[in-house]
Amino acid sequence: MVILQLALPTTSSANLRPKLPSLGGKQVTVPPSLCVSNSQQSEHPASSSRPANRQSVAAIVFGDGSESQLYPLTKRRSEGAVHIAGSYRLIDAVVSNCINSNITKIYALTQFNSTSLNSHLCRAYSGVGLEVVAAYQSPEARGWFQGTADAVRRCLWLVEEHPVAEFLVLPGYHLYRMDYQKLIQAHQQSKADITIVALSAEISRETGLGFLEVNSENQVVEFSKRSEKEPATIISVKSPRKSNDNGYKKLASMGIYVVKKEIMIKLLSEHFPRQMDLEVEAFAFDGYWEDMRNIEAFYQANMEITKKTDVGYNFYDRDSPLYTLPRNLPPTLITDAVITDSVIGDGCILDRCEIRGTIVGLRTKIGDRAVIEDSVIMGSDIYQACFHLHLPLTSVCFQQPEDELSSGMKGTGNDIPIGIGEDTRIRKAIVDKNARIGKQVLIVNRDNVQEGNREAHGYTVSEGIVVVLKGAVIPDGSIL
Repeated sequence: MVILQLALPTTSSANLRPKLPSLGGKQVTVPPSLCVSNSQQSEHPASSSRPANRQSVAAIVFGDGSESQLYPLTKRRSEGAVHIAGSYRLIDAVVSNCINSNITKIYALTQFNSTSLNSHLCRAYSGVGLEVVAAYQSPEARGWFQGTADAVRRCLWLVEEHPVAEFLVLPGYHLYRMDYQKLIQAHQQSKADITIVALSAEISRETGLGFLEVNSENQVVEFSKRSEKEPATIISVKSPRKSNDNGYKKLASMGIYVVKKEIMIKLLSEHFPRQMDLEVEAFAFDGYWEDMRNIEAFYQANMEITKKTDVGYNFYDRDSPLYTLPRNLPPTLITDAVITDSVIGDGCILDRCEIRGTIVGLRTKIGDRAVIEDSVIMGSDIYQACFHLHLPLTSVCFQQPEDELSSGMKGTGNDIPIGIGEDTRIRKAIVDKNARIGKQVLIVNRDNVQEGNREAHGYTVSEGIVVVLKGAVIPDGSIL
């Protein structure tokens, strides 16, 4: 028996048509008839071979953390909504894990900068039993969610109505692939009250999600979470077994929990934030996992996609596909471009440019003689162009969208279209969506700056990586 103590953290802060990665030059789209619409439906894409008790578990996914680690990418969006690999958002990996594990009831709890995330989830996953629960205030509960535990506590009235035995609690902004059915089966076999997923290797770095000390019987004897900003223990588990077992080891938590339904209700409604005696088990995970702890980690996760290795996340797994919102965009148009070791999203317009080791997002426009190396280009939300099909590509005329005529950009580059201009060179950078980069611009971190905040000029530097802000205007001839 262990003692679990919870303390309030400090305050901070359509039917699905699953789109599989392009394989063999052909894009595969699963028709709606094969998509799960509720917990009673038996059909399910790419996972019918996995036996599952569909009424056993419901997932609770958090779209963001209380403190974003990916700023400025999260200046106007939550962490789960950050784009990755040209076509996806971070939360797609977690929701896809649920779908591929036959979990057909998913609650997505959102709060910080959640507009785009809520829209994405509702449009992409409404047909698979996902329900978005945005932060709210009520006569009984004034104020916003005060952390993840408080968010679940405030939503107990909703989640406890679903007839399940366990809840699977998941951060929605990590990149990994996991069959949750194996986790749930291990939890049920151990008869534990709570199972915590941890990295199988001994701790090599702090994940920010807590540390587990596990004995030789795979029981958690201590679980603590500390940080510089929160020096006090947020969650601690103590057990007398620790003194009698010399075979324990220290593991890093992944922030994933399986909790018995009745335990969660008692813990959050009756004992919160006081202590409660619980049986806690650990579940070791030895696959690829990236918690997007900073800009450097996000950048490297994208770069691994372009490498011919098995180190990173596999976006091309047929047995466990990654789903997202289909955009119905036209194919990418390439005119004499030289592209090597890169990923190109749909609907791009690539003139006579060079692209090497780069992720190019949806609707990206790159002009003549531009050179893009080892970068992440997130693309655009719109086509800011009027195409005349009888004219060459260079005759595309750009028009200013009406919603941007009064956006405060007048006089600061209104004549620069969304995209990357001619003769521009970009190396080791992240260019957020809808950025307007002019002609003959150099984004190469010429002075080798490691950290710098130049938001007023449309960019920042984090660990040597230049990050161009969403909607930023970089005038012609600028050097970053």
